[in-house]
Amino acid sequence: MAQETPPPQKPPRHAIARVAWNTLGAVALLLGLIGVVLPVLPTTPFVLVAAFAFSKGSPRMRRWLTDHAIFGPLIADWEAHGAIARPIKRLACGIMGGVFLISVIAGVPVKVLVIQAICLGGAAAYVLTRPDGPR
Repeated sequence: MAQETPPPQKPPRHAIARVAWNTLGAVALLLGLIGVVLPVLPTTPFVLVAAFAFSKGSPRMRRWLTDHAIFGPLIADWEAHGAIARPIKRLACGIMGGVFLISVIAGVPVKVLVIQAICLGGAAAYVLTRPDGPR
């Protein structure tokens, strides 16, 4: 009599979700870290996404982020007050303006400049309308 082999076991749903959240957190954190040295890429939004994703997938990584000397205050201000510190606002808007200026100097087509102006203007408006926070 032939022995039946049991069907392959699927990993539990929560394990798959944890991997997905941790992957999102790792990608967001990597992009945020790249943004520290590459001024075209914003750091703060990616760090906030990473903190959120790690809160679902890896409490240890979340704790590391919230305890981090640089990233921790950004996350705390955002979570407590929906706030972005004034120096970060200045830096973000300055970089957005610089990117747009570089595009103009580079001779980017007008259609692209209009789309870029709308997107950067919307992002700048959002950043500037957030509270400054307690710091």
